Amino acid sequence: MRVPPEFRDREETQVAVLNALVGRADDGMTVLELRSGVDATIDEVEDALSALKSAGLIDVEQSDGGVRIYPDDRVVPDAGEHVDEEPGLLDSIRRRLGL
Repeated sequence: MRVPPEFRDREETQVAVLNALVGRADDGMTVLELRSGVDATIDEVEDALSALKSAGLIDVEQSDGGVRIYPDDRVVPDAGEHVDEEPGLLDSIRRRLGL
């Protein structure tokens, strides 16, 4: 599952982190799980998490077992909502231009 298009205009690692979190929205993920699920260095993942937290797009919860990260509810598509799995033409152009 992918995040809705309105949340894909962020830096590539941030979008990858959001996509990974949306795929496990109910369970959340640890930083280590995110690192293994996102093709980025740990520093890039940490920078992405910091930016996403500042933007209010993720929630971080501490429990006895450690820290789990969840996507904000507005980032998770509704169950009946179809979100394109393939990036559209505009997404491809933005990515190539670095926007």
